[in-house]
Amino acid sequence: MIEIILAFIGSLCPGILYNVEKRNLIWVGFSGMLGWIIYSRVYGFTGGLVFSTFIGSVAVGLYSESCARIRKAPATIFSIPGIFPLVPGIAFYNTLQHITGNRLSQAASMGIEAITSAAAIAFGMLLISAVFRIFKR
Repeated sequence: MIEIILAFIGSLCPGILYNVEKRNLIWVGFSGMLGWIIYSRVYGFTGGLVFSTFIGSVAVGLYSESCARIRKAPATIFSIPGIFPLVPGIAFYNTLQHITGNRLSQAASMGIEAITSAAAIAFGMLLISAVFRIFKR
């Protein structure tokens, strides 16, 4: 439960930093919370980090695009703060820590994991955005 609350706050705070309107701030927080819930559930079932990150970002993308149409606001104000809980920051940190400790094989595996997770986030958001643009026409 604490992870869900922290995911909400972790999306709400970037929304505040990006000057999202007050009427949309709560929905920005829900975006990150939803993405984290989906990510953690899929990770619990599959154990695949990259796949779970991809599905979480797809959930954030679907929520963002839908909420943008309902709230009549740009989708980016929901999607950018919404992916903050999914960003593999600790994996990048551990990669650099392994590099400085001269543990290059561990650094390589951790770095590949971090880069593929970041790519999964980008691909998930891109996929949903493209689908919504196709159906918009």
